[in-house]
Amino acid sequence: MGGVAGEPGRRSEPELACPISPVLDIVFSRWTTPILWTLNEYGRQRFVEVQRTVGTITPKVLTQRLRQMERDGLVIRTYHPEVPPRVEYEISELGRTLAPVFAALSRWSAENLAEVERARRQFDGEVPVQKG
Repeated sequence: MGGVAGEPGRRSEPELACPISPVLDIVFSRWTTPILWTLNEYGRQRFVEVQRTVGTITPKVLTQRLRQMERDGLVIRTYHPEVPPRVEYEISELGRTLAPVFAALSRWSAENLAEVERARRQFDGEVPVQKG
């Protein structure tokens, strides 16, 4: 067990510095959030429906993300042995517990994204600094 400088006996693992890091890795990867949002909003969907709703994701990446989310318990995959075979995906109860997080992020976005854009323009020198 490593210590933090000046604090003997304290662990220095990244999870202790930011205890939500593992959650961020699971939930907020490039495509996980839009896929979970889609399944939460629109319910059970076939692969092509998820791909169409999410947008520019490639089939390979969608397959990888869905497999990882199934492994993490966030998505349920149902195989129907028909001709042709049918596979459907839906958000799990565990995945559904993230809905309040998505709602909070959506609220934050609606309330603050314009300010973020203004700050970016100001930083990039497109808008003069306003003095109070």
